[in-house]
Amino acid sequence: MRIALLVAVALLFGASIPWYREPGAVPIEFLGLPDWVAVALLCYVAAAVLNSLAWLITDIPDQSSAPGEDEP
Repeated sequence: MRIALLVAVALLFGASIPWYREPGAVPIEFLGLPDWVAVALLCYVAAAVLNSLAWLITDIPDQSSAPGEDEP
C-alpha cells in the first residue's frame, strides 16, 4: 500500500507540470488563479496528503540496540 501511495505522489507531481498547455493559450481562471496554477496547487496538496498517509502506515522500528540500555 505504501508503494502505491508513493507512486501516486510521483504521478501527481508529474501531472502538476503544465506540459499539456498549448504555447500562447489564454489561461482559464479558476478561483481567481490561472487554471494551470490551480491544477498545480491541487496536485501539491493531494501529494502532501498521500505522503502523510504513506508515513502513517510505515512501521518504524525502535533504534535501541539492546533491551534495557535506556535505563539509568
